[in-house]
Amino acid sequence: MQPTPPTPPAQPTPPSVGDAPGAGGAPFFSRLFDLTGRVAVVTGGTGVLGGELARGLARAGARVAVLGRRRPLAEAVAGEIAAAGGEALAVPADVTDTAQLEDVRRRVLDRWGRLDILLNAAGGNMPAATVGDAASVFELGVDAFRDVLDLNLLGTVRASLVFGQAMVPAAGAASASAPPGGACIVNVSSMTAQRAVTRVAGYSAAKAAVDNFTRWLAVELGRRYGAGLRVNAIAPGFFVSEQNRALLLDEAGGLTERGRKIVDHTPAARFGEPHELLSTLIWLCGPGAAFVNGIVVPVDGGFSAYSGV
Repeated sequence: MQPTPPTPPAQPTPPSVGDAPGAGGAPFFSRLFDLTGRVAVVTGGTGVLGGELARGLARAGARVAVLGRRRPLAEAVAGEIAAAGGEALAVPADVTDTAQLEDVRRRVLDRWGRLDILLNAAGGNMPAATVGDAASVFELGVDAFRDVLDLNLLGTVRASLVFGQAMVPAAGAASASAPPGGACIVNVSSMTAQRAVTRVAGYSAAKAAVDNFTRWLAVELGRRYGAGLRVNAIAPGFFVSEQNRALLLDEAGGLTERGRKIVDHTPAARFGEPHELLSTLIWLCGPGAAFVNGIVVPVDGGFSAYSGV
């Protein structure tokens, strides 16, 4: 007696002919990137990049919970979203504290009743986890290295486990409440994960692990829940933020020696602007990326492609 073959997962419904380009195609293309009605949590939503990405998700129609350690900044970003006509909630919390994340999950579900998008943008570096040009590698602070791993890697892992659990019930193809393209987790990686960059030892190791965790979690969730809960990452090139401004720019706004080296190694010949990450994020979160899972997308002006020669 032959075993009964498993039932294949339901296939997404193709767009109707009336939505095809040349036949009123604008609604079709808009729907590929539409996040209306979705609920997103953005960790690190108070930073330069995280704040811009939170505002971008709101402009695409999502309701956004802005998560950051500094309450005034979280409230400021949420206020900007509300002032622009969006819906947002400030949820001060630390990604290194699981209990705080669980409290945020409760607040989000109480407010909106669902969770569809998690953007893990929390991260950063610490001076003691770097190796300066005049320092010896053997002076690297191991405790600070561990703290950087905790913030960047374990912060991503904790948030993915806490918030991902709330995303699973709405992720299956059989669920009437599942958004088009399913729910998704998007991690923020870095060019330092792929290429050796001087000084940033702890940060580089942490982001390299984020890349690996992104792929591992995508496979694990895909095997268990199908395409209903996807995991991808964005790897920004070099963007000026609060933490790296003094390393990249001098007091007059010109390039430092390190900044010049980076720009010279970037075919676009400049640093990125925060809004230039938005289209990639919206694509990964929307129906247009329903079959995209387990990838790390560089948004780097060509930095990762250039050999330097």
